[in-house]
Formats: sequence, C-alpha cells, structure tokens
Amino acid sequence: MFDQTQHLQKGDGLLIVDVQWDFCPGGLLPVPDGDRIITVINQWTEAALQKAIPVYASRDWHPVHHISFKERGGEWPPHCIQDTDGAQFHPDLYMDRRIMVITKGVRLDKDQNSVFDDTGFNVQLEFDGVRRLWVTGLALDVCILASVMDGRRLGVEMAIIQEATRPIDAEKGRRALEEMIKAGATVL
Repeated sequence: MFDQTQHLQKGDGLLIVDVQWDFCPGGLLPVPDGDRIITVINQWTEAALQKAIPVYASRDWHPVHHISFKERGGEWPPHCIQDTDGAQFHPDLYMDRRIMVITKGVRLDKDQNSVFDDTGFNVQLEFDGVRRLWVTGLALDVCILASVMDGRRLGVEMAIIQEATRPIDAEKGRRALEEMIKAGATVL
C-alpha cells in the first residue's frame, strides 16, 4: 500500500481541485472517470490532516448565465451553478471543517480556471507557510493546468498526484502534463 505520509512534509499543502458533482459521471460537464479518483484523494486528505498539513478544496461556483457558458459566448455548457446540486462537492469526497474551501468562477467578467485567479489563495499559502502544493482533482487539462501554471509563476512548488486526477480529453491531458513539467512542476 502506498504511504502518502512519506511525501508530506512541513511546508506542504494539499489542493483538491473541483471534485464536484457536475464534473463527475452523471453531471453536466463530466470528466471521464472523474469519480474514480476520490478514494485516492481521501487517502491523501486523511494523511495530510493527521500530519497537520493544510488542505484546500477549490470549487467552481458560477452565477447563472456565467460568461464562461456557451450561451454567453464561452467554451462550456452551464455547470456548477451556485447553490445547485451540481455545484456541491461529490458526496464521497472526504470533507472536514479543517479543509479550507476556495471559491472561484464567481466573477461576472471572466472565468477563473485557476485557484490563484483573484481568490487571494497565494496570500493564504504564505500565511500557512506552504511552499509546495500537492495537487489532485479535476480536470487535469483545464483547472489543474491553469492552477499549476499560476502556482509556478508565483514561485510555489507544484507536485501533481497523477493517479488522483483525470483529464477531460486524454491527449490534452498528456500535453498538459508536459507543459506543467516544463514549467517546473513534478508528477508523482
């Protein structure tokens, strides 16, 4: 059995990106096998919390008729609309009051794929003393890619837990991994 605790150290944080109903099978914008990563994420979450490593969970939280939706000229069908079932974290995802929720995708003038985009997340990481983020969640080729690239630009070490993420498109996922590695991220 894999031991997450051997990887988690002081100065680390764990980021769970957008493991919400709408991004899992049966949702409005499902990532293939998006729900199959939850067990691995839960193992990492429990290990992190046991070692007092900060855990963060981002969520898309779009207003109705968000600018990222096709009806407004955006790329995506409506998804993760505020206060709907689809915007809730998947019920199998382990959530705890110690996990800080980072809300994104609320701006009316732009999409926020990255957890760092106008959320203040980088300030929270500084406050928590986090220098390296272990990254899990959905989708590898969209929100994880944007978050990892922004994190690297801000000087945060980024480590992607590959078995705890899935892409919307396999080929785009492969290219996203290459791009993140080129930017200095590591892949476990």
